[in-house]
Amino acid sequence: MIDIFDKIKNNRGPLGQHAKETHGYFTFPKLEGEIAPRMFFRGKEVLTWSINNYLGLSNHPEVRKVDADAAKEWGLGYPMGARMMSGQTQEHEKLENELANFMDKEACYLLNFGYQGCMSTIEALVDRNDVIVYDSESHACMVDGVRLHQGKRKVFLHNDMKSFEKQMDIATKIAGQTGGGILVVTEGVFGMSGDQGKLKEIIEYRKSGKYNFRIFVDDAHGFGTLGKTGQGAAEEQGVQDEIDVLFGTFAKSMASIGAFVCSSDDVINYLAYNMRSQIFAKSLPMPLVVGGLKRLELLKAQDQKNKLWEITNALQSGLKNAGFNLGDTNSCVTPVMMSGTLGEATTLTHDLRENHSLFCSIVVYPVVPKGMILIRLIPTASHSLEDVEYTIKTFKNIKSKLDAGEYHSDKVFDTNK
Repeated sequence: MIDIFDKIKNNRGPLGQHAKETHGYFTFPKLEGEIAPRMFFRGKEVLTWSINNYLGLSNHPEVRKVDADAAKEWGLGYPMGARMMSGQTQEHEKLENELANFMDKEACYLLNFGYQGCMSTIEALVDRNDVIVYDSESHACMVDGVRLHQGKRKVFLHNDMKSFEKQMDIATKIAGQTGGGILVVTEGVFGMSGDQGKLKEIIEYRKSGKYNFRIFVDDAHGFGTLGKTGQGAAEEQGVQDEIDVLFGTFAKSMASIGAFVCSSDDVINYLAYNMRSQIFAKSLPMPLVVGGLKRLELLKAQDQKNKLWEITNALQSGLKNAGFNLGDTNSCVTPVMMSGTLGEATTLTHDLRENHSLFCSIVVYPVVPKGMILIRLIPTASHSLEDVEYTIKTFKNIKSKLDAGEYHSDKVFDTNK
C-alpha cells in the first residue's frame, strides 16, 4: 500500500511539475491596480490582454456606483442560506425574469458560480439510462459535469460533424437499449480556439429527424459579445429558439461573479429542485444580484459591444495581415498560434513582459498539443486602437526573434534565478 501523499510528492502533474520555476510569474501571477487595459505586474505598468472584461464593465462608473450602493445597503452576507430554504428575494427573481426575457426563453435560474453551475446543470439533466455526446474541446467545467454522469458518454472530434454522426449513431443505439435519452453538450464559443460551436449544423440533424436529442450550450464567451442583440452564438447562427438549455456566466461580459441557465419553465423548475450545488449552497449575495441588473441593462444598450468589436476587428485583421495564425476564431477570443517548445514559450513571454511591458497569457501542453505556443489575447471595449497598434508591432518583433532561434531553450525560463 502507498501513502496517497507520496503520490502527490512524486507526481505534480503536467503543469505542477514546473511550479518551482513558474509560480508567481507564468502561473498564479499577480495583476494589481484597477481592472483596465493597463495594470501593474511586479510593480511595473503593463498593457494587458488577459482580462475577461469584454464590455469593459468592471470599472464602468454606473456599475461601480451600483455595486458600492448595494454593498452599503445590503452587505455581502444577505441573503443568508440557500435559495430553497431562506435565500430567495425579489431581486433574485427580477434578475432571472429579465435574463429570461432578454434571452427569449421561458425561464431562468441564477447560479452561484459559472464552473460549479455548468457542471451541476449537466449532471442534473441526465440519469444513468441517458447518453451524453459532447465536443472534445468542451471546457473543463463541462467535462467534469460529464464525468459525474453515471451513464454512457461519447465524445466527438471538435466541431467535426462526421465524428458527431458516428457518436450519435452509437448513442442512439445505446439509448434504445436502456430506454434513456441523449443530451448533446457543446459550447457557443470555445474559449481557447475562439471558434463557435457548430450549433446550426447540430440542430439541423434534429430538424431532419435523423436524431432525437436535447442540446445544452455553454455560451460563456458568446453571451454579450455575439448576435444582433448580444444573446450569443445561437442568435449569431439563427438558432436561439432551438437551444434547449442555454448556460451563461457573469464572469466574462458582465465582469462579475455568478451565472445563469435558461430553458423552459418545466426544466428550470426541475433544476431548481434538483441541482445539488444550488440546493445545498448559499444564495448569490445581493450586491452581485443588484449589480447584475445594472450590467444587463448596459449590455442590452449595445454601446460597449460596438466598441469591443471595433477593437477586436482591428486586432485580428492586423495580426492576420502581419502573417500570424489565428486559427478558426470567429469570436472576440484571439488565439495567436506559433511553433515552439515550452522553454521557448516561457522565454518569449518573459521578453514580452519585461522588455515590452505587454502582459498576455501563454497556453502550453497539455492544453494545446506539444510543440505549439498559444498566446491568447482577450480584447475589451476599454482597449484603444493605439493599444492594438503597439501590440501588433510588438508581436512582429517577438515572432522574428522566435524564428531566428533567439528564444531557444529546452528548459522552462526560471524567473527565480
